[in-house]
Amino acid sequence: MDPETVYGIIEKHHRFYADSLPMIASENITSRFVRRCYVSDLGHRYAEGKIGERYYQGCAYIDEIEEIALNLTKELFNAEHANVQPISGVVANTAAFFALTNPGDGIMALSVPSGGHISHDRVSSAGIRGLKVFYYPFSIEEFDIDIDETRKTALRENPRLFVLGSSLILFPQPVKEIREIADEIDARVMYDGSHVLGLIAGNRFQDPMDEGADVMTGSTHKTFFGPQRAIIVSKKEIADAIDKAVFPGIISNHHLNTLAGYAVAAMEMKMFGEKYADQVIRNAKRLAERLHEHGMKVVGEDRGFTESHQVVADVREFGGGAKVAEKLEKAGIVLNKNLMPWDSLKNTENPSGIRLGVQELTRLGMKEGEMEEIADIISGVVSESVSLELAKKKVNELKRDFSTVKYTFEEHPAYEFQKLC
Repeated sequence: MDPETVYGIIEKHHRFYADSLPMIASENITSRFVRRCYVSDLGHRYAEGKIGERYYQGCAYIDEIEEIALNLTKELFNAEHANVQPISGVVANTAAFFALTNPGDGIMALSVPSGGHISHDRVSSAGIRGLKVFYYPFSIEEFDIDIDETRKTALRENPRLFVLGSSLILFPQPVKEIREIADEIDARVMYDGSHVLGLIAGNRFQDPMDEGADVMTGSTHKTFFGPQRAIIVSKKEIADAIDKAVFPGIISNHHLNTLAGYAVAAMEMKMFGEKYADQVIRNAKRLAERLHEHGMKVVGEDRGFTESHQVVADVREFGGGAKVAEKLEKAGIVLNKNLMPWDSLKNTENPSGIRLGVQELTRLGMKEGEMEEIADIISGVVSESVSLELAKKKVNELKRDFSTVKYTFEEHPAYEFQKLC
């Protein structure tokens, strides 16, 4: 019963990541300025309701923080309406489903093997809402939604909502084309921007709302600079429905310490987001190109491999995604196995692919040259032409020069657990 036991485990975790290359596409590292909000007194407090309409006293300063967060969100995404209370991407998606659909309605979404998030599917939020899920016809060759076949499916099944955005997202998706189909059948369009929210805020990816989406959800900790929570932006005409779905629909208190962290992260994104997003995409492209040069089967070659923070490779010839991911972790490269469009859900334990994200390494200051070095190490490990011991040594040497958080108001060490506590 000694707290030091837990602190000691956390310290081991910090040392592991300090010596490793974090490349999970759904993670990022926050600045000291954001992290300071985590351990503030806000973590002890409640603020149910809207600004100025709380159900508890003592919320005056919380109102100020939430107002800052709302205004920055509207500015970053040129939004008519924003809600910053969802505490995760799944919560934001669930609120959008409750606002835009009724039980028994149909929606169209990407299947999980084609990149869709589980919250868009029957096993998660969509299923909990009682929605019928129809999958977009997906072109493996184009690695994109087949619009002609989608229109045929939509006219036949008459979905009330089209869900775009995905967990595996390499390229902008056909929002304008889906908007046209939705208008034919009087349906809504929702874009889950969780993975690319920082790239959208940095004006380096498609703008879903400008292209015709009614609502955009997004978690704030992948390519965005924030803590783990989420936002919803929408057209003004559905603002009340969105807000009521969030509170009192599925949110009570909305974790005020990370709300403050999000407000600070939004400031960072406004100041540094464009430069950061540009470097993220350049890094992802160079990593993909170099892996391809080594003979790895990187997805999306005909389209330039990627326009996002993600790189995806088919590694069946090396034993599959699970085997490759586990081997790379031993070398200090942390990424994830990933289902591919041709996989069955039965392949979840060892799918065809691996997914790599460059957003965190970019925030630590890495550029194209480092991406080439990383690709060289990955290729050596996967092909077994380099021992795990030598690969880990190379990883440690590379990471040693990149342990500072950048694209923030003042650069600082990334791994400073003791100082914060």
